[in-house]
Amino acid sequence: MRAVFTGIVEDVGTVEAISPLGPSEGGRCIRVRSERLAARLEVGGSVAVNGCCLTATEVGAGHWSADAVPETLARTNLGALSVGDLVNLELPLRAQDVLGGHLVQGHVDATGAVLRVAPDLKVSLPSGLDRYIVEKGSITVDGVSLTVVEAGDDFFAVAVIPHTMEATILGRRKVGDAVNLEVDVIAKYVERLLGAGTSTPYAPAHNAGGQRSDRDGGAAE
Repeated sequence: MRAVFTGIVEDVGTVEAISPLGPSEGGRCIRVRSERLAARLEVGGSVAVNGCCLTATEVGAGHWSADAVPETLARTNLGALSVGDLVNLELPLRAQDVLGGHLVQGHVDATGAVLRVAPDLKVSLPSGLDRYIVEKGSITVDGVSLTVVEAGDDFFAVAVIPHTMEATILGRRKVGDAVNLEVDVIAKYVERLLGAGTSTPYAPAHNAGGQRSDRDGGAAE
């Protein structure tokens, strides 16, 4: 089953080491110090690092490692990490957990640049993502589930409460810093379904009386 997150950061970890995966691979192995998560993480388990889902390849006493391939490094801010940097961390949602934020896949759509620091955080929005951003809607910034308070064509703004500023790295972000962005996946599915404009293959073709119902299989408006 694919890992799902909520955008509620569980711990802020410290990057302990970064090493190349191999001369021909181009990726990096990132080791993170996090006593809280290492105690619950197993090799092969998923963990969101600044909102990017990675797979643990090694778990030690108070630390763990994960590999990041070139595509991940290029599309997220993980490629700019250095030893000593702090990162937001979250383990996947479990069946018994409360969905405190919103459904987050850990698939970063793009990075944006901080235009104004928290608590009134304003971030640039890459072209093509603006259609998924609405006021009072959800967006994930560096793995943190936030509510949009202002949506523009090339930016959005969110209000970061004091607790979030202290419990995540968002309170440390400076103007110009790159932050990972993941838009609400539900908006993507709605767009795909509305754009299809075809009848659903799962709607019954006939009603109980054996005649076709005009309410079933209608085209999306």
